[in-house]
Amino acid sequence: MPTPPITAALLLLFLTAPVISWRPWPNSTASIFGASKKFEGSSEFVKLQYHMGPVLTANITVYPIWYGKWRSSQKRIIRDFINSISAADSKPPSVAAWWRTVTLYTDQTGANISSAVRVGAEKNDRLYSHGKSLTRLSAQSVIKSAVSAATRPLPVNPRSGVYLLLTSDDVYLDNFCTDICGFHYFTFPSIVGYTLPYAWVGNSAKLCPGVCAYPFSVPKFIPNLTAVKSPNGDVGVDGMISVIAHEIAEVSTNPLVNAWYAGGDPVTPVEIADLCEGIYGTGGGGSYTGQMMNDRDGATYNMNGIRRRFLVQWVWNKLLNYCTGPNALDQ
Repeated sequence: MPTPPITAALLLLFLTAPVISWRPWPNSTASIFGASKKFEGSSEFVKLQYHMGPVLTANITVYPIWYGKWRSSQKRIIRDFINSISAADSKPPSVAAWWRTVTLYTDQTGANISSAVRVGAEKNDRLYSHGKSLTRLSAQSVIKSAVSAATRPLPVNPRSGVYLLLTSDDVYLDNFCTDICGFHYFTFPSIVGYTLPYAWVGNSAKLCPGVCAYPFSVPKFIPNLTAVKSPNGDVGVDGMISVIAHEIAEVSTNPLVNAWYAGGDPVTPVEIADLCEGIYGTGGGGSYTGQMMNDRDGATYNMNGIRRRFLVQWVWNKLLNYCTGPNALDQ
């Protein structure tokens, strides 16, 4: 059911406080829990709690909104990743095995996050109808345009839909590169007409690859740090994959910002992917990615999917109380 129209107080809070966001470099989780955080998470410091809100237990459909100019090859990489989430027959270590950790999370009835995730209808906005510089609120207006278009509007699916706004490498959104590489929230009925879980992820290839496409590009302010080769030959899009994974995991476990998170502030929660920020393998944490793998061409990855390999950050396992991934050396 849609929430009541946004109030002035809520609007002020939304505009002035950080929303759920992620950047892979530097590791901000370490600053939250202190330098004593263990490499793969620490139950001593992490108090992940369920706040009784809904989670996405029905089959999840991701609706990509391609904002700006995208090549067909870039779209295929992202589609393949999303569809890999449910590809249980992928070669291990697989994206589907990574998602099984997300499915451990439940709602108040005991129903688990859905294991079924697929790409649904898509919308293209090649003409930058809301400009090349977006705000968090104008991002919602892009979603409104997609669900209310005169031709082929996206379905309205508040129960199990995730509206994934993807901006091309020439589009800027407030705080992109400085504070965020992606975020998730829910749309306001006063703007969109419905309460819909959504996420935004930007292509950083031109603006800040060393920040948001790490480790396929490295920050200029860190000397003697060498970038690794991206598995699909596109630094910007391969960098987006882990951010997309991060946000889909969190929007599934905390779609209305009242379900699974640590900390006392629902406006700036620490969620299941935030707890494992920058960790891609065993030994990861702080500024260390952990142990990853290389293919025959020297490209770096940690998971297999449909037709491709990907580098995806780990997520917090609520049963084990630390970060886990299918490429862990003890599995």
